[in-house]
Amino acid sequence: MSGGSASFEQQHPKRRPPTAPSSDRQQQRKLLRLSSVQQEDDVAAGVVPPVTVVLDGRCICHRVHLSRHTGYRSLAAALRRMFVDTDAAGDDDDEGEAGLDLSNAVPGHVVAYEDMEDDLLLAGDLNWKDFVRVAKRIRIIPVKPSSRRKQISSAEGLKN
Repeated sequence: MSGGSASFEQQHPKRRPPTAPSSDRQQQRKLLRLSSVQQEDDVAAGVVPPVTVVLDGRCICHRVHLSRHTGYRSLAAALRRMFVDTDAAGDDDDEGEAGLDLSNAVPGHVVAYEDMEDDLLLAGDLNWKDFVRVAKRIRIIPVKPSSRRKQISSAEGLKN
């Protein structure tokens, strides 16, 4: 063979350099972009600070790393473990974690959150990734009985 200045085609006239079809190259670029996005998400998840969880009426707060949870069901299970007596809940919890969500994580309470603008919003309305990004504090607030229920119960009391 001659010097290093000859091209591949000149050195190997019947062989062509390996080239991927344009669709394969586009697929490879797409996969590289997706993997870099996944890496950015992983890095972001590592630096997301824990969120304070406050149960109204209690003076002790808890902290939870939202980025370590897979979704609202996982968060609901963590809240149940934090605030509900597991011995007493064991008998009532026939459906297990499969039926657990934010509406029944802490019985008699609703789960709300404060966002970056200090607005109080109901948890579960956003998709999980957006919730993790904007939630600053989680507040568990007791449910107040509706005025309609009070009216019905007082009317029944008058009948008896």
